[in-house]
Amino acid sequence: MNKSSSWLLLIASLPTSSATPRMRLWRALKSLGCAPLRDGAYLLPNTPIHTTAFVELAEQTNADGGQAWVVDMSARSGSDDANFQALFDRSNDYVELITALNQARKQLSTQTQAEVTKTFKKLRKEREALKRVDFFPNDASMAAVAAWSDFEDATNTVLAPGEPSMESRHIPLLNIGDYQGRVWATRRNPWVDRLASAWLIRRFIDSSAKLLWLDKPENCPKDALGFDFDNAAFTHIDNKVTFEVLLASFGLEQPALVRMGALVHYLDEGGAQPPEASGVESVLAGLRETVQNDDQLLAMASSLFDGLLSTFEKNPQ
Repeated sequence: MNKSSSWLLLIASLPTSSATPRMRLWRALKSLGCAPLRDGAYLLPNTPIHTTAFVELAEQTNADGGQAWVVDMSARSGSDDANFQALFDRSNDYVELITALNQARKQLSTQTQAEVTKTFKKLRKEREALKRVDFFPNDASMAAVAAWSDFEDATNTVLAPGEPSMESRHIPLLNIGDYQGRVWATRRNPWVDRLASAWLIRRFIDSSAKLLWLDKPENCPKDALGFDFDNAAFTHIDNKVTFEVLLASFGLEQPALVRMGALVHYLDEGGAQPPEASGVESVLAGLRETVQNDDQLLAMASSLFDGLLSTFEKNPQ
């Protein structure tokens, strides 16, 4: 964010007769990451998104019988500007997050996969909520990036041993006709990217594909098409997960599939959270915890992906 001297001030007061509007306003202000200057006066950096949010809060406050104004303001000096920015220092919040991440890492070896998934989702949600209101990143936020990376790697080791690293290479456009009746191989005990990729292969690329679940990537037969492990034919490339690489490789650019790619990317690597992510992740985690056979797991996950595809096709965004 541009560290300018332009700020927004929301001045709001509500009648004391009802707690509901007051609680609604308080929750909205907390979600936005506002800095209270005093009771009824709340500060944010001046951005279009914040302007829209403050205007909506002012309108809601007035509709609830209160009074509210949104004021553009500027700091009178660099010192005042620095003092305003200091109100948004999230260092203590990042220290708490890093402590939670370190504690969670120590407990990974004693937890079930369902417990690890639950902890990961909780901490990811907390991290993303903090990032949304971190308007002036500092050393504490950089330390949290490193702590999160370590925690994510440790979690992936538990949930998805052998998770591929990102490669940097060209993705050629391939002819689907050349990839029929093939053997496709990936790591056993699949998680979202491998499950979705296997579904995509059978649904759109090679309907008669034979799938192999490998104990180790190095056991991949020479005539098999490997996916989602290091040096496989189809794996993570640049900023794309394997599912997205398959879409690009075979020109599968239908909006519904691209939307599914964004969902798979988030669940595998993070980033912008699609609305469906939490529910899909919970369902897949439950299936993976209870279904031990990889072929059965894929069959059940495929029903979920079929349903998502149908929903996305009927409701394009």
